[in-house]
Amino acid sequence: MSDEEDDSSKTEDPSQKKLEDARRRGQVPMSREVNNFVMLLAGTIMIMAFAGPLMEKLTINLRSYIEMAGQASTGPGMISSLLGDSFWMVMGAIGIPLVAFMFIAFIGGFIQVGPLLAPEVIKPDISKISIKKGFQRLFSKRSLMEFFKGLLKFGIVGAVGTVLLMPYYGSVEHTVGLEMYDIMHETEDLIIRLMMGVLMALVVLTVIDVVYQRQDHMKKLRMSKQELKDEYRQTEGDPMVKAKLRQLRAEKARQRMMANVPKADVVITNPTHFAVALQYDPEKMEAPLCVAKGMDQVALRIRELAKEHKITIHENPPLARSLYDTVEVDEVIPAEHYKAVAEIISFVFRQKGKLK
Repeated sequence: MSDEEDDSSKTEDPSQKKLEDARRRGQVPMSREVNNFVMLLAGTIMIMAFAGPLMEKLTINLRSYIEMAGQASTGPGMISSLLGDSFWMVMGAIGIPLVAFMFIAFIGGFIQVGPLLAPEVIKPDISKISIKKGFQRLFSKRSLMEFFKGLLKFGIVGAVGTVLLMPYYGSVEHTVGLEMYDIMHETEDLIIRLMMGVLMALVVLTVIDVVYQRQDHMKKLRMSKQELKDEYRQTEGDPMVKAKLRQLRAEKARQRMMANVPKADVVITNPTHFAVALQYDPEKMEAPLCVAKGMDQVALRIRELAKEHKITIHENPPLARSLYDTVEVDEVIPAEHYKAVAEIISFVFRQKGKLK
């Protein structure tokens, strides 16, 4: 009952992180039918490409064996030699196709999931040999699906074979008088017809299975709303905690900024909403430096500190607002404000006797 409740609560599609974690564990949507289809297709192509030359070589060898039947010795050495020649002849004809076929067996999986290395798949797991879990897997929905899919494939192959072989039922006796090469050629032709027919019939089954496997994979990885929230907190951090950290960082930055206000030579104000504290040392600086700025309550605190440290407060609303918008703390003022600020600082320096 609890499992059903858990499944019913998982209504959300899996996150990208969960999909990536599942892939690292080797949990990917994999259709066996794609592998079977690719291997059957490759086998059909190889038979069409290599069966002709192989049949011709076999026919020549068989004909020579039959012609030598009454002449050659039938001792163990002769039989062994004939079998060896036949074996190497067949291997020479099918060796390369066989190696290619073994390689193609991996292509079906590769085209579905791409390059994938998942050590956890081959890692020993004692739970996999549990009798209870073994029975559960045996009678699971997936196992039943595979069973009925096997029956369907068996029925498809049987139906296709019956339809394609029916024209040949009445013509079997005519092969009695044919040459060995002709018999093998007709056999090759029949095999290719059967494989092509089965391939065409299995296309639909393969497509259906691919869609089913992908949907089933996504369904298994579904998440509840709470799981999504927990994952977000783990990856992005708790929003409340992040907001608190931002607040603390902003407060520390504000404290450092306020500690620099006593270094200012002038504070340009709105007069109430904005305040920008500027420092200028003609011998060390190319242009005035903004050591603090703020609006509303922060601007009020800057003005209070300026008064405490006897720093000149100059009211110029347009300039104060423009400086607030265009310059950051610990940066020099923009060039377009040089003239206006220079006039103010010159006035302040003359008052304080800093200009000679």
